[in-house]
Amino acid sequence: MLGFAPKLPISDEERLWVDEGFRRLERMLGRRRMIDAKVVLPSAQDFPEPYDKSAASAELLFRRVCNYMRVERSTVELEIFPDETEELRSILPHWSGQSSNCAGFYTHDGGTDGNEGEKRMLIVLRSTQLPDPMSLVATLAHELGHVILLCGGHMSSKTADHEPMTDLLTVFLGLGIFTANSAARFSQYQEERRIGWSMRRLGYLAEQVYGYALAKFARERGEHSPDWPKHLSTNARAYYKRSRKWLMMNPHFMKMAEPIG
Repeated sequence: MLGFAPKLPISDEERLWVDEGFRRLERMLGRRRMIDAKVVLPSAQDFPEPYDKSAASAELLFRRVCNYMRVERSTVELEIFPDETEELRSILPHWSGQSSNCAGFYTHDGGTDGNEGEKRMLIVLRSTQLPDPMSLVATLAHELGHVILLCGGHMSSKTADHEPMTDLLTVFLGLGIFTANSAARFSQYQEERRIGWSMRRLGYLAEQVYGYALAKFARERGEHSPDWPKHLSTNARAYYKRSRKWLMMNPHFMKMAEPIG
């Protein structure tokens, strides 16, 4: 009986980049970091503290993500700044928008008197992240990825693909469900006389690339039928399943690409 061979949801170039990205991260951090990583779920078990959209509850989320990514919380400052779109939404009766702007950013300096041990690391978030804990965790994971790769001396900010590599690191360290689910977020609302919609795209990797990266993550760890993909969004889960089938039927295609940057 004839059947259809599984088709990857990404291009061959994207596949090769992800494959080599995993190898690069292994060389930087060690393969055990990926093998031993806890797959963090959007569940009360992994985030037991109540979340009320406040800065205080965001701090509790941040501590959890720091712990999962093995970053000492006391070494990183966290600040939240207001976003002007909140004011626009409260003024206009009909509001729509599409944004691909960064939800946060990371910066560090070289410390005082050239002492690298006193390096100041700062993560800043937009206040509009607070109502969406899924995207908030994704943003925190990405920015902490900068702490690991840049401040850890594993990668330069001038590396051509350091931003997408930082997204890939979240998969490598077990936070991929959050970043994959937040790659494209559509929301609608109606409040009294105001109605609107918004589409937010977070990060630098598309849902399709996350789907393949998560399938590769499971394969590299020897997870033949993990339970965690059920927490993925509909699109991300579909891309994951297609990629998983392709990897099972094409193990000989695991060819490494050359490093970028």
